[in-house]
Formats: sequence, C-alpha cells, structure tokens
Amino acid sequence: MLEVDGFILTETLYGETSKIIHVLTKDYGVIGVMCKGVNSMKSVQRAVTLKYTYAHFVIYYKKDKLSILKSADVIDPLKKIRGDLLLISVLTYISELTYQVMKQSLGKDVYENFVETVLKLEAGLDPVVLVNILEIKYLKELGVLFNLDECVMCGNKTSIVAISSDKGGYICQNCYTNEVLASKKIIQMLRMYYYVNIKSITDLKIDKDTKKMIHLFLEDYYERYTGLYLNSKKFLKTMLDFD
Repeated sequence: MLEVDGFILTETLYGETSKIIHVLTKDYGVIGVMCKGVNSMKSVQRAVTLKYTYAHFVIYYKKDKLSILKSADVIDPLKKIRGDLLLISVLTYISELTYQVMKQSLGKDVYENFVETVLKLEAGLDPVVLVNILEIKYLKELGVLFNLDECVMCGNKTSIVAISSDKGGYICQNCYTNEVLASKKIIQMLRMYYYVNIKSITDLKIDKDTKKMIHLFLEDYYERYTGLYLNSKKFLKTMLDFD
C-alpha cells in the first residue's frame, strides 16, 4: 500500500465503468493506476479521478506495472482554473508538456515545479509568465537549455545585446548580425525565470513588451530544439493576445 500526493495528467477509459489514470508524483515519477468502477454514477471516486485533479492517493502500488486505486481525496479543487477558459487551456498545455518531459526526466524537480505552477495559476498570478518560467526550467530536463551566462557564438560573458532561437541563445555585440535586439532587462528576466523558486513567487508584474518578447523567443526555441509538437500548445496560442 502506498499513500502519495499526485496530479492526474491523463485518463483513459477502460471497459464500461473503469479507467486508467497516470498520476505525476514526486518520488515515484508517473504512476499508471487502474481505477475500477469509478465511472459508475454510484462511485464515490468518480469526481476525484478526473483528469487534472490534484489529490492524495492511496494505491496498491506495483512498480513498473499498473497499480490499483484504493481511494483518493482532493487536495485543492482548483475552482478558479476550472472556471476560466484561458487558465484551463494553460493547465491542459502544461500537463501535456509535463507528461512528455517526464519521459526524459527523473521527476522530483519536475513535480515540484509543475505543482507550484498550478497553485500559482489558481492564486491568480500571470499565466503567460508562469508558463514561460516552467518552460525554461523544463529545457534543462529536456537537455536543450541554452547558456544563460554567455554568447552562444564566442563565449563572451559581457555585452550581450540579442537573443536568437535560430542560433540557440544569447548573442554578444561582437557577434551580432541581424538578430533580435534584447535589453539588459530581458536578459536578466530570462535568468530570473530559470533560477526563481516558483513556490516563493508572490507577484508577477512584468511589462507587456518584455513578456511578449520572452514568450515568443521560448515558443520558437521549443519548436526548433525540443521535438515536441503539442496540440494543446496550438490551441493555447489562439487564446493568447499580445496586441
């Protein structure tokens, strides 16, 4: 028997009344769990086994096999997120992204960063900034994080004047050709996004131009270097307005 906090990333129907869920956990990675009879209208576990539920699970754990659900209790119902189309679109995207990242990661940092991002979304913090903070942290897990300290072309640690997804990172004044110019503030914010402890964030006030440039850079960088093409990201793009 195992008791563990976790977040349901996916659910798949199994037979007429059962389902299989994949639960992200801190110490056990993603656990596949058989939930018998939960789709029955009489099941007390019906609501707590829905996708995107953050709960405390009691399961009959089988390593590298399908575990079996005994019970679950919701930790946070995430009412704000579930009542907002943009926020549920963000949650859908970061859940799908996290599931893909977990295929290449041990998971402890992934779990903590993901759950804290969800809780900050629920608390009403800027969803675009939160997504980008999580995305830049996940680049390390995916093995494609760009160098946050120096020019990608020559290694110069000073006079960074631009960022280029095409060239893979920062560009210094000596190597600059026609890349997108970036202010010192944007360079600093990219570093902050990576190093900040998401749990410690209490407010996110970032001007629109800075937020837009960082978002578009990371969007293009993900397309070029991660190999992840998520349908949820395509839909989220239609929801975001930077005009």
